[in-house]
Amino acid sequence: MTDSLDSFHSRASLRVGTRDLTYYSLRTPRLLDLGADRLPFSVKVLLENLLRHEDGVKVSAADIEAVARWSETPDRHGEAAGDDAHEIAFTPERVLMQDFTGVPAVVDLASLRDAIIALGGDPAKINPLVPVELVIDHSIILERTGTPESYEENVTVEYQRNLERYTFLKWAQNSFSQFRVVPPGMGICHQVNLEHLARVVFEHDGVAYPDTVVGTDSHTTMVNGLGVLGWGVGGIEAEAAMLGQPTSMLIPPVVGLRLSGSPREGVTATDVVLTITQLLRQRGVVGKFVEAFGPGVSSLSLETRATIANMTPEFGATCTIFPIDRVTVDYLAFTGRPSDQLELVEAYAKAQGFWHTADAPEPTFSDVVELDLSTVGPSMAGPKRPQDRVELAGVRDAFHAALGREVKEVAGVEAAETLRDGAVTVAAITSCTNTSNPSVLVAAGLVAKKAREKGLTTKPWVKTSLAPGSRVVMDYLERAGLVDSLDALGFYLAGYGCTTCIGNTGPLLEGVSDAVNEHDLSVVSVLSGNRNFEGRIHPDVKQNFLASPPLVVAFALAGTVDIDLTRDPLGTGSDGEPVYLADIWPSDQDVAEAVRASITPEMFTARYSSAFSGDERWREIPATDAQTYDWEPASTYVKRAPFFDGMTMEPGTVSDVHGARVLAKLADSVTTDHISPAGNIRATTPAGKYLIDGGVTPHDFNSYGARRGNYEIMVRGTFANIRLRNQVAPGTEGGVTVKFPEGQPMSIFDAAMAYAREDTPLVILAGKEYGSGSSRDWAAKGTKLLGVSAVLAESFERIHRSNLVGMGVLPLQFLPGESALSHELDGTEVFDVTGLDALNRGEVVPRVLVRATRSSGEVHEFEVRLRIDTPTEAEYYRHGGVLNFVLRQLARA
Repeated sequence: MTDSLDSFHSRASLRVGTRDLTYYSLRTPRLLDLGADRLPFSVKVLLENLLRHEDGVKVSAADIEAVARWSETPDRHGEAAGDDAHEIAFTPERVLMQDFTGVPAVVDLASLRDAIIALGGDPAKINPLVPVELVIDHSIILERTGTPESYEENVTVEYQRNLERYTFLKWAQNSFSQFRVVPPGMGICHQVNLEHLARVVFEHDGVAYPDTVVGTDSHTTMVNGLGVLGWGVGGIEAEAAMLGQPTSMLIPPVVGLRLSGSPREGVTATDVVLTITQLLRQRGVVGKFVEAFGPGVSSLSLETRATIANMTPEFGATCTIFPIDRVTVDYLAFTGRPSDQLELVEAYAKAQGFWHTADAPEPTFSDVVELDLSTVGPSMAGPKRPQDRVELAGVRDAFHAALGREVKEVAGVEAAETLRDGAVTVAAITSCTNTSNPSVLVAAGLVAKKAREKGLTTKPWVKTSLAPGSRVVMDYLERAGLVDSLDALGFYLAGYGCTTCIGNTGPLLEGVSDAVNEHDLSVVSVLSGNRNFEGRIHPDVKQNFLASPPLVVAFALAGTVDIDLTRDPLGTGSDGEPVYLADIWPSDQDVAEAVRASITPEMFTARYSSAFSGDERWREIPATDAQTYDWEPASTYVKRAPFFDGMTMEPGTVSDVHGARVLAKLADSVTTDHISPAGNIRATTPAGKYLIDGGVTPHDFNSYGARRGNYEIMVRGTFANIRLRNQVAPGTEGGVTVKFPEGQPMSIFDAAMAYAREDTPLVILAGKEYGSGSSRDWAAKGTKLLGVSAVLAESFERIHRSNLVGMGVLPLQFLPGESALSHELDGTEVFDVTGLDALNRGEVVPRVLVRATRSSGEVHEFEVRLRIDTPTEAEYYRHGGVLNFVLRQLARA
């Protein structure tokens, strides 16, 4: 760590036990005069970060003063500041990765080493400058569930399919400094981060400072529940952070989430987070920090705080941070952190003014949203968006509203049963959102136990699974005596990883998909995940509901969402009497007692003592420590990235866009999963055909997510989601467009390649919330490789906008109240974008001119916002992308 200029004389001493440390205090007279004591906790962390990294270039005294004065104009930050917006350089202290986004990031790093050699530079300069931890959690697919052998069989297939990727990651671990891999089977990255990796406070070279993190997964925010500031970024931005580039950002607005009261009997953490997701999505917090405060905070366990923070992307905020308090330190002790770390966290938080108590004065916020936790009731969300919360009693109505027709039923899995619309075909206890929370998992086990005692069984068409985010989960469920009951209902351990939550559901039970497709049934999944976008969970499952783990068990018993679980029976017990949800739902006291009796800190220390060692399969994978990677030309998993091909030491000139055609015209809420799907690859798609041509059988296709290290597959998979509706090709679904001027329908990939042969640039037209969902850098990378010069949308989600800039694609935003509809754009036009010249000087251009020439020859002109928000982003775009910028810097050094 380089020494700070310390213009504000904030360097101070801190005594922790027997240790004398240095820290950068926010309580110096000058900072207090500027209002540092009135700042939200999250802004205090940003202020400390700037103080410690002040170098007069990337971080200046003016930047520090602007942040310290934040509370003078709390409603004038971020985009709301307009021309007065102040850009700062935030330097995260570590980077967290998962394997789907991590593998392509490491492919880029390996490719950068090749590229810097080509430019005459030193490949050793391509090395992480901060700790990087990659957790392999996205690769396991639930090929087998509902049997004692499920876990072993799924892991065996995982290694067979992903051996090449894992060999590559082992090479990276050996070759790059400060890069560590948590092997498969340990858990989900955010839960491992919460339970083990997060430090809360760092100490390095005698300096104490806050733990901050960026992660290549949007749910990195989960660690905010522990008082650690961090958020999801694209792999592109994470790679830049690894190589020493700070994250460029505007000083953010901070929305205070004032919590009062406490959850009432029978209300779970899942119910609370779904309520908050709906509340904040309606309020509008995109691009803002959210900070929890108020008397209700102390009533929430650390795990519940983490559950709320986890779903930050679903309500659109950048982060949702909770304070550091006694609950925080108790959780660190509970999860087996060493005593000297607990001392450090508490001493530092108190000295710095981070420590929260019930009587602490409330900071200033940009806006305040209030929630009385006692008003929250049993909830689910769906059937297509996580913010669409419904009361438990309203699930049936939500299903019917989405169905839009009379319920069909057909002969089903067994002769005595029928499969009908609304049938629950997937019931999954999944996702770090909920499996990090012992209260809801123990509750699920208790529901299963009581259901088993009543003689209830899971319906035969329901694919059940249990995939925890940590190995500790099975330890405490076993000690609580609940595993046998979960097994009896089909919830056998199926894997430690993301599984159903990210679409790695595997096949539905035998005969179910055939019946669904033959009769066009609208069947359902119920999962304890964080996302339920159409097509995400399984291509044959049209409706998806998010629910707490105990409700997942209940719906597996009911077998349908065409039911009111608050009034209708789940089934008939062995005594011939109807059994209702209330009959098997455990009391809060029962849950709390079971949690207390079954979990110990030693469980965490024992499991995480081998966090980086892996099982025998992992240890047997051979790997070298060569400085550059030996690319295998025939590989279908890992290929050298093409983004640096032909690079010169000087960037080209930014020029206006002329003669662009529309590749796709899309509606609102197009997610990164629509743009770059993570799920199954179908044989009839361009990606599937590529694999078949390469000698890969459909059985071994794996998923798009697992193939992200191969750009040839990923560019073919861009806009290939089977549920994508391109308005340029009305009446179609999937990656289909119309090639102009011929008017010929074809795949989006084939059309893009045809346009490329004609040197025709491309644009995407879209509605609101374009690029929402996962922090998927391939949604931007694939867009770039298809030849798209600009995306014109009504609004962008934060990470995807940043990723587009990071790949050299223009994010253009309609002015307020305007849209493709208001401008009568149908996708047949030819577009010009002018006014980009100032980007050559590294300047921010607020507005540019779009000229649309209709097929009739009529010309329509209108202004749009250019969402290159900071001078740093303008410089990245000028260089063709952030990594190109970094490469040139390192090659010159």
